[in-house]
Formats: sequence, structure tokens, C-alpha cells
Amino acid sequence: MPPILQRLQQATKMMSRRKILLLVLGCSTVSLLIHQGAQLSWYPKLFPLSCPPLRNLPPRPKHMTVAFLKTHKTAGTTVQNILFRFAERHNLTVALPHPSCEHQFCYPRNFSAHFVHPATRPPHVLASHLRFDRAELERLMPPGTIYITILREPAAMFESLFSYYNQYCPAFRRVPNASLEAFLRAPEAYYRAGEHFAMFAHNTLAYDLGGDNERSPRDDAAYLAGLIRQVEEVFSLVMIAEYFDESLVLLRRLLAWDLDDVLYAKLNARAASSRLAAIPAAVAAGAPRAWNALDAGLYDHFNATFWRRVARAAPHACVERRGAAELREARQRLLRRCFGEEPVLRPAAQIRTKQLQPWQPSRKVDIMGYDLPGGGAGPATEACLKLAMPEVQYSNYLLRKQKRRGGARARPEPVLDNPPPRPIRVLPRGPQGP
Repeated sequence: MPPILQRLQQATKMMSRRKILLLVLGCSTVSLLIHQGAQLSWYPKLFPLSCPPLRNLPPRPKHMTVAFLKTHKTAGTTVQNILFRFAERHNLTVALPHPSCEHQFCYPRNFSAHFVHPATRPPHVLASHLRFDRAELERLMPPGTIYITILREPAAMFESLFSYYNQYCPAFRRVPNASLEAFLRAPEAYYRAGEHFAMFAHNTLAYDLGGDNERSPRDDAAYLAGLIRQVEEVFSLVMIAEYFDESLVLLRRLLAWDLDDVLYAKLNARAASSRLAAIPAAVAAGAPRAWNALDAGLYDHFNATFWRRVARAAPHACVERRGAAELREARQRLLRRCFGEEPVLRPAAQIRTKQLQPWQPSRKVDIMGYDLPGGGAGPATEACLKLAMPEVQYSNYLLRKQKRRGGARARPEPVLDNPPPRPIRVLPRGPQGP
């Protein structure tokens, strides 16, 4: 038997329980695409892969008007920071919330253009949390705005929601010993539709996208199909958190941005000690996705369409090698330049730079961040500061900056009728470390 067939046979035996699709990308190039559940991953290549040239598009100017629907616990804060920095570098106006809304657009209420601070209108970029309302966003944003959002695998997302909002969501507070396992065994015993912050406990993605999070695709499959159509009509790109770098490759191509425009530092990440212990397999097997069936249907659909979009741009492996790998290398160089040769995420109490101390949702959850090495100053330090600046500080900074810009910013701020409940506030900090 020829050596190439022997190696394929060995690989097939090693993975006999998985579905294997062979993609032949040339006479001497074979890759294995393994399908597990709803996610796709590439098995290490058996042979050197020779990528065809990426499909180059004619040069075009950078797209400057972007609306990002920032979903919850999906790496959205990192995307927001990319957009904030791009807007600031290009002197663009960023839509920011009215003071009554704090740093979110009066979430969980449906978005209204009245929730936008008058000093930040008309905007080029929008990237703060809101509940999607197409008519109101189109009323606010200029024609030609590109809409993007991001989704995350529902089981992993639900663990993050349960941990992050455990002290604020009534459904989570009712669970004895803050046990995610107990909640997933009988969610109806703890969940009450319609109470404050209930959306964090049931189909949060669907709610953020403007859907009815109480609908079940098991009872009404047409509703899920209709919600998917609505999302597809508006959003030019639905990114996938599990493939963040690949998503940024597609975002860069969509907006005709430079590589430097999509470099990032990971923000709003929990410490390992704040992640919940492993859930027993009997519960983890399907309980989070079953309880959040609407979110699971959305994710599965857009995960599949994401990879079809990748395939149209270039073979997946080439996107990985040329696009995502290039981005990761450039990102690591930037992180080392800003935060030292071995950049590490630190607990908030160990971050000396006040502007970089991340918001803490509770004393049971540690949100990590970066700190600047001592003694830096100048434009490079300013750029590094913005790279790692948390959402609340960056939003406040941009609002102050935009209020100083132009006489129109002196207009009095309107008083909102029926203001929403106050969002979660930062808790008092303990003593800071050295």
C-alpha cells in the first residue's frame, strides 16, 4: 500500500468514532475536517499545505460606520474596544449612553435613539450593550452602516452568565449554594419570566437580538426560523466567539481595515478561580442547550454559515494560516511591547494603573486585566493604555472627549420619561496590592 494511504488508514482508525471529511486541496494536499456536534475543528495536517492565493478584492477605502450589537458574555467587550480605538484614531463619533443609562443603552429595555447622549449624535460607531430594535437603530445610524454581532456556544456562555450575574439575577440567587448543576436539573423551579434581569437566565442571545426569549423552538420551529431571517437581513457578519481570530479576519475584509485596526488585548476575562467547577456529565450533556434551546438554534445556524463564509473567502486552513496566524503574531508583538516580555492578566487588586482596573460584578468573581510597566509616557503609552482600558473607563473617557468637541455639545441633556432600573454598579474594592 502506498505510504499516503497507510497514513490515512492509521488516522482513520485513531478517530473511528468521529465523522471525517477529506478535503483534497490539490494532488498532494489532504486535510481532515472533523465534525463534532455543531463545531468544526481542523485535525493537525498530515502533509504540508500549499495555500492558493487569497481572493484579493480591489482596493477600497476603510468603512467608517459600524453598529456592533454587543451581546452578553461573548467576548463583546474586546470587540467594543477594537471599535472604540478605531473610532478615536479616525476622529469618529461614538454613540454613548445617556447618563440615566450609565454605560449601557438602558438595557434591558428595547433600544431607543433617545437613550443616546446628545453629545454623541450623529454617530459613526455604536458598540455598547443594548437590546436590538432595528427601526430605532436605523433612525440613529447613517445610511450604509454595517451591522455586526457575535455569538457564543450556549453551554459555555450559560456557565459564564451564571457565574457573572449570580448576585443580581433572581433566578440564580434562588439556587442553593449557587449550584449551576442544581439550576440545570430543574430550571423551572427557580426561573420567573418577566422579573428584573430574568433574561440572563434564559435565552440571553435571543433576547439581546430583540427576540422573545420565552419562545421554544420545540413548540414553534417557525419562530426560530423567522428570528434567523431577521438577523440575516440586518447583520453583515455574525462572529463566533470560539473562533475569535478567524472572525476578526472576516471583519477586517468586510470593513477593508488594516491588520493594526483589529489587534486586541483580551478584556473582561474571569480568573480561573471564578469559573465554576466541572458539571457532572449527566447534566452537562445537553441541559444548558435544552434550557436555552432558542440560543442553541441561533448559534448552530450561524456557526454553520460562518464556515460557509470562510470557505468563500479561501480554504479554511488558509484563513487560519495566513489571516488568523498573522493576526496572532502581530497581537503578541503588541502585547509584549505594551505590557512586557511576558504579558499576563492580573487581578484588579494588583493593577496599579487606575484607568485599567476592571469593573468587578461581585466579590465572588474576579475580572482580570493588564497593567502598564512603570515609568512609561508618551503616545506609545497612551495607545497601550487604550488597548487594555475596560469598558466603563473608556466609555467615560470618550464621552468627556466628545462633549468638549464642538459647540453643539453644549445642548442640555434631555430627561428621560420612565427611566429604567439602575444598572449593576461596581462594588466597593478591597485594599489594593502593591
